[in-house]
Amino acid sequence: MATGKDTALRLLLVADLVNEAEAMVSRLRNAGTAVRPLRAESLDELVSILAQQPVDMVLADYAAVVIPFEQVAKAVMGCGKDVPLLAVLDGITDDILEHVQTLGAQAVALHSRSAQFLKNILTEWNDLEARRAQRRLEAQMRETQRRCDMLIDSSREPIAYIHEGMHIRANQAYLEMFGYESFDDIEGMSLLDLVATADVEAFKALLKRLSRGEDPPPRYELTAHDSNGEEFPAVMEFVAAEYQGEHCQQIIFRHQATEADPELVQELEELRKRDQTTGLLNRPTFLRQLEDAVVDAGQHQAQYSLLLLEPDNYQRILHEIGLNGADGLLASIANSLREALATELTAGAQIARFSENSFAVLARGDHNATSALAAKIRDAFSSSVFEVNGKSGSLTASIGGVQIGEKIASVSQVLAKASQGIQSAANVGGNCFEIFDPGAVDRAEEERIQAWVLRIKDALLNDRFALIYQPIISLLGSPSPMYETYLRLEGGGGESVAPKHFLPIAEEHGLLGQIDRWVILNAIKAIGQRARAGKPVTLLVKITHASLLDETLPAFIAEQLAEHATNGASLLLQVPESKVFINLRAAQVFSAAMAELGCKMVLEQFGAGLDSFQLLAHFVPGFVKIDRGFMEDLPKNTANQARIRELALKAREHGIQSIAEFVQDAASMSILFSSNVDYAEGDFLAVAGPDMHYDFDN
Repeated sequence: MATGKDTALRLLLVADLVNEAEAMVSRLRNAGTAVRPLRAESLDELVSILAQQPVDMVLADYAAVVIPFEQVAKAVMGCGKDVPLLAVLDGITDDILEHVQTLGAQAVALHSRSAQFLKNILTEWNDLEARRAQRRLEAQMRETQRRCDMLIDSSREPIAYIHEGMHIRANQAYLEMFGYESFDDIEGMSLLDLVATADVEAFKALLKRLSRGEDPPPRYELTAHDSNGEEFPAVMEFVAAEYQGEHCQQIIFRHQATEADPELVQELEELRKRDQTTGLLNRPTFLRQLEDAVVDAGQHQAQYSLLLLEPDNYQRILHEIGLNGADGLLASIANSLREALATELTAGAQIARFSENSFAVLARGDHNATSALAAKIRDAFSSSVFEVNGKSGSLTASIGGVQIGEKIASVSQVLAKASQGIQSAANVGGNCFEIFDPGAVDRAEEERIQAWVLRIKDALLNDRFALIYQPIISLLGSPSPMYETYLRLEGGGGESVAPKHFLPIAEEHGLLGQIDRWVILNAIKAIGQRARAGKPVTLLVKITHASLLDETLPAFIAEQLAEHATNGASLLLQVPESKVFINLRAAQVFSAAMAELGCKMVLEQFGAGLDSFQLLAHFVPGFVKIDRGFMEDLPKNTANQARIRELALKAREHGIQSIAEFVQDAASMSILFSSNVDYAEGDFLAVAGPDMHYDFDN
């Protein structure tokens, strides 16, 4: 998938009205897709953007008047880039569909059908990423082929490539071994012509087995002869290869006189494949096995299961046993896996140490076998007692699995889905597994969502949410304590879950408003407690668009402020710019009600919209928080520096204070100070935590 945490869809929009374009962007963002939008207001601007800026997709209103769709299609088709064009429609007929396709549109997106709108956009984006990945791979393959050719030519090992028993490539060492001056002398020559007469029949039988797809032996001993007919004992090694698009065999020929002790060679080769701490396969070796399984699944409809697993609360356990016990713990886990999967290992399963504290299992089998294998590993973990450095204890594991088949025959997809499974299993408390099966995605997704809904409702009912606080530092020297609050959902073993994992599901099931009220209530409680202790504080609280539309929320906030004897000026309510733009009237009413209570609004993601400055003419917050995208590599990105200066200046002209988040280094702080930004926050300054102990005086 293209939609990763740090991946944004660079979307060029063509629509007559700004709010229409903002609505399309918001629909994507609400579905969890990060978007970096651009909007063309003229044909010249459209052509300029396509020529000068990176664009992933063009989303054009079919009924647009300012830039008619026909002109948009002509500009996109003529830009010379692989940029998909989608026509946005209110409705569709066969004639319209034929027309947009004739003009070059890849798909249509319907305003009135949200699921279809999102699906077609994401499908085209994924297809675009797949095409880009293919081009990158083709370039890498060409470069790899070039490097391989150079390595083969410079190698002192005699190497040749054989297709259907004939030489198609050989290096200089190979030619010298057999007494030939150039490859022209042996091009097209049968490999059998280099084998001594006594060994020809046996070697013919070997070649036939290889042609049927059987695995070659690790080494093959025979008598060969050179161009002068001189015989010599030799040993051959075979490796399946591809040369200029042809499947072939790479062979390495050696004089037996120069061959090292075969048992020692085999022992060293086995050591090279193993992780020295656990004795399991190491990551590179396992990835080659996984690649073979994926190819087998894609070409021969074979079925495999990949399981990735991590011990739950590993860092806490490591802290308890000490860093010097890490290797012992990993070795103990590896032994437990070997014992639990003894039967599977006999049948050809592979176990590897995949990263610092994660393990991988690859085995043949269908979805039922994969689930059974995951359950077996989970139970083995929870029932085992691990002993390290005289200390013993039990462990549980979070397991993510993938059913490898023809529908997901890609190593990157397989690993991504397995990693997501680990994260999902850990987020619901661990000691469980999540298996991705392309044939049962809908059912699994439904069960996952229902589990999250129940968990969210339980958190609301039993107070299982928590707030953490990150200091917001004044760049103008004001020592007044100010923190941003972040919501967390309590997980098992002291772990917590970030909102990105559950808020989209909460929105789908109408729970955002209840979550917002929980956050606001507990923030007001914290403000009141600090005030009574003589430590006044201002808290910035995120709310969702559901709160803007809740006419009863202002009364609720007023009641809580009064009950906890809290000044409304200590509560800042933060809402994203995109939500204000498409709910402008409701945002204005809500902001006015908050002003009566002394509460100020904060406009989040400022600058990320299509016309952020225009919004300030209709909605004036107390603060703007500059979109974190402008903080990326700030010391080296002059465009971002200029944009931050522009945003801070515009805010100051309106009497609005500015906040920059995600500060990463001292150089960024210097740039923010010189840009007249009022406040800064980020892990570089202070990480978020459960307490408010930051010293604002120093």
